[in-house]
Amino acid sequence: MAEISDTATSPTPPSGLHLSFGWMSLLVFLSLGLVLEALHGFKVGWYLDVGHETRRLMWTLGHAHGTLLSLVNLGLAFTIRALPGWAPGPRRLASRALIAATVLMPGGFLLGGLYIYGGDPGVGILLVPVGALLLL
Repeated sequence: MAEISDTATSPTPPSGLHLSFGWMSLLVFLSLGLVLEALHGFKVGWYLDVGHETRRLMWTLGHAHGTLLSLVNLGLAFTIRALPGWAPGPRRLASRALIAATVLMPGGFLLGGLYIYGGDPGVGILLVPVGALLLL
């Protein structure tokens, strides 16, 4: 069976980029989940205390969204390989938008949880809707 080539001119085929990025980001976000579990297991006050519910929620959302979007990157890698006729322009747009969304959405949740203002997340949360628009 012949191997499907992404592009003849691209030094890193788009599917290879998303395979690498997807697996690396999956490692990062699953590791973050282990850190959050450790914070919970060791009963760290600045994470578990009632006054820090917003932080716990933001970091949990960052971990969950990052993990899911990492898997979507892997899905896009296999989709690119399955659709060799996908035009380079729209494929490049989808690729860049997904990578940006994978950084901005979870990053916004994580940054929003760093500093809590009266129960509200920090300004980093403003990255989340930008990432959501890019994901669409």
